[in-house]
Amino acid sequence: MSSTTTTTAQPPALQKVSPEHLRKVVGASFAGTVVEWFDFAIYGFMATHIAATFFASDDPVTGLLETFAIFAVAFALRPLGGIVFGRLGDRLGRKKILIVTVLLMSGSTAAIGLIPSQESIGIWAAVLLAVARCVQGLSAGGEYAGATIYTVEHSPDHQRNRYSSAMSAATFVSFALAAGLGALLSLVLPLEVMDEWGWRVLFLLSIPMGLVAFYIRSKLHESPEFEAMVKDSANRPTLSLREVIDSQWAQMLKLGGFVMLTALSFYIFSTYMATFLTQVVGVSQGHALLSSLVALLFATGLSPVMGRLSDRIGRRRIMQISAGLLTVLTIPAYMLAELGTLGSAMASQLLIALGAVSANVVTSVLISEMFSTDVRYTASGLSYNVTYALFGGTAPYLATWLVATTGNTLAPAIYVTVVAVIALMVVSVFVRETAGKPLRRFHDDPVQP
Repeated sequence: MSSTTTTTAQPPALQKVSPEHLRKVVGASFAGTVVEWFDFAIYGFMATHIAATFFASDDPVTGLLETFAIFAVAFALRPLGGIVFGRLGDRLGRKKILIVTVLLMSGSTAAIGLIPSQESIGIWAAVLLAVARCVQGLSAGGEYAGATIYTVEHSPDHQRNRYSSAMSAATFVSFALAAGLGALLSLVLPLEVMDEWGWRVLFLLSIPMGLVAFYIRSKLHESPEFEAMVKDSANRPTLSLREVIDSQWAQMLKLGGFVMLTALSFYIFSTYMATFLTQVVGVSQGHALLSSLVALLFATGLSPVMGRLSDRIGRRRIMQISAGLLTVLTIPAYMLAELGTLGSAMASQLLIALGAVSANVVTSVLISEMFSTDVRYTASGLSYNVTYALFGGTAPYLATWLVATTGNTLAPAIYVTVVAVIALMVVSVFVRETAGKPLRRFHDDPVQP
């Protein structure tokens, strides 16, 4: 037993997972991730209708800022969710927590679709919206990190990003689903009907989606890597949260130094661009959502390609490529968007997608590879969610504020470019290659060179 905890040699538990079972694991993680990100996506895509329903303002920009402020509130709770569910996940197992998070997420999302308007109950409408978003944020703090960890802990060492890229694909397909349904509703229903009740339909869809994800996840077993860690840790004390942070802070900072770009590029690409096209450029909502749908479907298809490429050429190269693409292409993409046609809108979003997808895919596997099994859920959940709160949750708000304050429509693109340059420096100097190396089981196991 002691030899297992003092060497990097791992039992071949991961390689013994059958292809059929691995497909079920990926499917279960995929389903829950779709529910999680669909819920966040529809909030962004329906921002103008939410602003009209819950915030009384004659200035549409003010209403949008208030709506995006509530959007950011959910991200403020994600670090707490990362801590709570991360600690439970490292102690009780991945599967149990993933069942809880998907139920919380679908329930809180459905609640948003049932909250009365500001006209009916006054300020309590905004308060209830904030409460529902807080529950969403709490559950999301444990969902994505847990789903990717659960998948990676079942995957062969040389194909980890191939399988974890399914979680990235899930995030994009969920946004594509939200954009497609939003575009369909906006084309079928008059604007006044969308403002009154049409947008609520999308939120209520989370009920059947959540029940399906719950059913799929409830049929699975715990990850073999976690079970092996529990068996080998019989004589080891459980680390406190402070001990986890003290031992992992350097790795957490390194992960956060790249996740800031993943978070910012994802929400600038998937959420804010639709608002930018309609509110700043003047594109119709139907065309903006159609453009987003095409770009998101492209991102979904690109995800497994980037996952396989990452397994082949390494994590550091993919991180450098993604940061480089976002540095070079974001400003030209926004300049294209300002042309105001459907074609230019699509072209702009496809350009940003190249870097955003690459960053998202490699992040899905870094969450697991940068930490050992005994602290993986806690350390990655905390680092990932704090960074997402700072750079992802604030992205639509800051982008809207930057344009309104500076009068420069390229201000959001400049912001992304600056963060991309910083992330490129962090990766090039501080991040070590992790592709193909065995997952460490305990935090004090030696790191392979």
